[in-house]
Amino acid sequence: MDLPNYNNFDGGKITRMEVDYTSACDEKIPIAKDLAKSHTDKFHEAIDTLLQLEKQTRLGGDMISCSRVLIAIVQICFEAGNWNALNEYIVLLVKRRSQLKQAVSKMIQECCSYVDKISDKETKLKLIDTLRTVTEGKIYVEVERARLTKVLAEIKEADGDIAEAASIMEDLQVETYGSMEKREKVELILEQMRLCLAKQDYIRTQIIAKKINIKFFEDEEQQDLKFKYYGLMIRLDQDSSFLKTSRHYQAVVDSSVISESPDRRQRMMQYAVLYCVLSPYDNEQHDMMIHLSKNKMLEEISIYKEILMQFMCKELINFETFNQKYGKHLLENDIFDQKTEHGQKCWKELKNRTIEHNIQIISNYYTNIYLKRMSELLDLPTVLCEEYLSKLANSGTIRVKIDRPSEIVYFTSKKASSDVLNDWAHDINELMSLVNKTCHLINKEECINQVKVN
Repeated sequence: MDLPNYNNFDGGKITRMEVDYTSACDEKIPIAKDLAKSHTDKFHEAIDTLLQLEKQTRLGGDMISCSRVLIAIVQICFEAGNWNALNEYIVLLVKRRSQLKQAVSKMIQECCSYVDKISDKETKLKLIDTLRTVTEGKIYVEVERARLTKVLAEIKEADGDIAEAASIMEDLQVETYGSMEKREKVELILEQMRLCLAKQDYIRTQIIAKKINIKFFEDEEQQDLKFKYYGLMIRLDQDSSFLKTSRHYQAVVDSSVISESPDRRQRMMQYAVLYCVLSPYDNEQHDMMIHLSKNKMLEEISIYKEILMQFMCKELINFETFNQKYGKHLLENDIFDQKTEHGQKCWKELKNRTIEHNIQIISNYYTNIYLKRMSELLDLPTVLCEEYLSKLANSGTIRVKIDRPSEIVYFTSKKASSDVLNDWAHDINELMSLVNKTCHLINKEECINQVKVN
């Protein structure tokens, strides 16, 4: 008993191939190609012959033969340089009733190969537009559509239209594509991030960045993408969050792309230390400083290790002395380049960070201190002292109160959660004891009054 021939899986449904048109394709396709090539006036005659064969293969469910016919039609149009016919037949063949998805996929793949071969920009854009139109909403050609979209975005960017290029790429939801390889998905997402950064859409860049799971970069083969990803994240966060920027540089240091070059590795480590120092103080920043201080790479950059230890040490930092010792070296660093706005901002933030560090050290050693004495220790006017104290108090870094008439600053330590709960429990017990004592006294008075009445 002969088994039925199945060769078309249309959307999960198995379609039986009624007739095998392999021999017909072997015979007619070469004839049609030769006819169109040798007689340019018989171009449409050759196409009509193949359209009839396409109908037979499509209705007969012969996916392999139908794919061959569709590819042959677009090949004839491409070789003849008839771009209008190519665009028209792409749309016509895709829209035909009961068209086989696998055949369409093969034809689209063939047409995508023509995009790079076309030198005329207008012709290329028209073909890309046609292919993107016929592939819209079709899962089985989503990968081809994504690649075409990237090419279109590159053309728009080359023309200087960054906003349009970013808008085109934003429409792609590649993270949901099941038929695309993980690496290609990440490459497209990184391209979306790059274009959004180019048009300074930082919020959308943050949203897109969350689509990438950083565990993907643990693979040694993906280190080039890891370096590109963190490079984009550094550009995104270097003006808004010094702490995140420091974390990004630390992630890059371990990359094989960097480890092969000692100079680049040391430079990345320098950036990690400096951005950590520039970050406002909190528990996370303190933990990062401790983590960095244990890194063996710091031995290669001893000056930056000293700078880090200065801010970890529980001693006051005199900025003038600090500047004399490290200022010249720091100003040679790209981060503190005074010719750029970012460099000026970082240098100003370094001064602020030094003052905040000193205030924090004073709060650890004093419960109260005269404002005048504090201004002497900080080498700041009294007004600026109050401003910095208010700023740190509002951020929750320290707990402080200022007695303005007496000009005394009072520091209090923040209670731990367990201490707050213990104090609350103690207060409740005292309250309940008072309530019980009050009830007992009331009952006692009532009893005495009742005895006297009797």
